[in-house]
Amino acid sequence: MGVEPLPGDPAAVATCDGERVLVVADYHAGIEAGLRRDGVELPDHSPDRRESLLALVERERPDRLLVLGDLGHAIGDPGRDEREEVLALFDALPADLPVTLAKGNHDGDVEAILERVDQSVEITPGHGVRIGEVGFAHGHTWPSPDVLTAEVVCVGHEHPVVRLEDEVGGARVERVWLRGDLNSEPFHEFHDADFDVDGELVVFPGFNDLSGGTWVNVDGQEFLAPFLPDGLADGEAYLLDGTRLGDYRRV
Repeated sequence: MGVEPLPGDPAAVATCDGERVLVVADYHAGIEAGLRRDGVELPDHSPDRRESLLALVERERPDRLLVLGDLGHAIGDPGRDEREEVLALFDALPADLPVTLAKGNHDGDVEAILERVDQSVEITPGHGVRIGEVGFAHGHTWPSPDVLTAEVVCVGHEHPVVRLEDEVGGARVERVWLRGDLNSEPFHEFHDADFDVDGELVVFPGFNDLSGGTWVNVDGQEFLAPFLPDGLADGEAYLLDGTRLGDYRRV
């Protein structure tokens, strides 16, 4: 059992319940169309996103693909661009590859799209799903006690990034992983129940690099997930290449 990030990629492989699961978060199909409605014009990156994910599937040969929410971008009814991108992705995936979607806040009507695909697709409730000793939830709402009592809990939604500065004042923003022990107190308080919470929390970087993110090492930035930062004890940040940055608050 374990959740191992793939060096250089915003993806991980989880070994759980006898399956090797490729896990990504926040694909945000159709994001360019959404940004255009807000007055931001960008080239269509959907072929690049699709090829990046297909390359991971080809290389890792997983037993299952699991998307940690926000497969699409529109919070309400998905538009034509989003529907076409999702269908093109599933058409290119192996037909015998089962897919699990931990439903996110941008997946409101995703069922209407996914009922048209050939793959076996499971869509979980918003509070997530547990597969063996690994729990999966998008992170926009509180995970269920069943998810929280897993040895590792994986969430997306946050799109964590850090702002890095050099000695001459230059700065860049990098996607990161956040990992640390679960802090049981906020989860017990929310669920008004006492249950074992002693596993690890892994916050995934966004697969889509156009989707923005929470600058976790910048003062004044607020987390998106209702259980962060309180639910993450002693969290550390890691770059996509595996570089350990230490305590994310002191990067």
